[in-house]
Amino acid sequence: MTKTGRAVIAQGQAFEIREYPVPHPEPGKVLLRQELAGICGTDLHNWQNGIQGEMVLGHENVGVVEAIGAGGALDYIGRPLEEGDRVIFSPGTGGYGAYGFYDTPDKPPHFYGGFADYIYLGLHNTCMLKTDCAPEVAVLTEPFTIGVHAAMRGNVQLGDTVVVQGSGAIGLVTLLCAKQMGAAQIIMVGGPAKRLELAKRYGADVTVNIEEVKTVGERTEQTLWHTPMKQGADVVFECAGFLPATPEGLGYVRHGGTFVEVGHFVDMGSIDFNINQLLMRKNMRVEAIWGSQYEHFVRGLRILEKNEYPYADMVSHTLPLDQVLNGFHALNGSYRLGDEEVIKIAVKAWDD
Repeated sequence: MTKTGRAVIAQGQAFEIREYPVPHPEPGKVLLRQELAGICGTDLHNWQNGIQGEMVLGHENVGVVEAIGAGGALDYIGRPLEEGDRVIFSPGTGGYGAYGFYDTPDKPPHFYGGFADYIYLGLHNTCMLKTDCAPEVAVLTEPFTIGVHAAMRGNVQLGDTVVVQGSGAIGLVTLLCAKQMGAAQIIMVGGPAKRLELAKRYGADVTVNIEEVKTVGERTEQTLWHTPMKQGADVVFECAGFLPATPEGLGYVRHGGTFVEVGHFVDMGSIDFNINQLLMRKNMRVEAIWGSQYEHFVRGLRILEKNEYPYADMVSHTLPLDQVLNGFHALNGSYRLGDEEVIKIAVKAWDD
């Protein structure tokens, strides 16, 4: 009898669970039994805009090797994979397709996204890495690589003052990476309170709660007060992914400082801002990152495996496949599931 598995199909702002035959891996390919799949801000923004056509989402994944094709398989750094190994992987494959954005779900192999029972690593040039991390830590690898890329592109220096806008997963991992690179003063601008409490545990020296400090002027005044001579930060990372955050963040940067755009992986529209006042007169360096490369996965996973911070606490909630929509609604503004504040939500297909 053919084994089947479930996959969540997104269309517009609706989700439907369908069942498909589970593929047997081709030579050199790997089938994972999904453990956790994070709901990413990119997933959220695509959903807010309305998913065009049908799509299997979920690109922040960890799973256990269920089957390996003939001839076996190696991970990205050359280690042989075996059934039962825990594996993370890069959603992008360098031009050969991407996991988590599969737009023909009824076409085999079906399981090219994390919101499903299985994930088939069948795309050419897939970067797989096995790990001993707990699943709640391993599932953070893909967003953590964004933090690695951002901190490296921002060229954070020992002793820098850094501002991170946005206290979701991307903001939190960027904070962690800036800390690792030597930032001495880190100011987190975000909310709600539970996220800011975790930011403190991750090394934030100052937090500014946007639910309490509601105007740009007040937030700017509070943020600049904690920078050297109240002149602004050496590096500012915009990780919120909301249009008004960008001009606000440019106002946090000191003369000669650096602004790094991290949060806009989905086209959310355009903004007006004063180029002369916010860019030119500050002699500013502006950077932007697009995803991450395989080197960032290797670098980032090594840091996560040291487990020097309570990384797993970032995953505040896990939801079964049939409650994915609840997770999207919780992240769509209120950041709450019922009465509980959420930080990171992951989808879990199987009961332990």
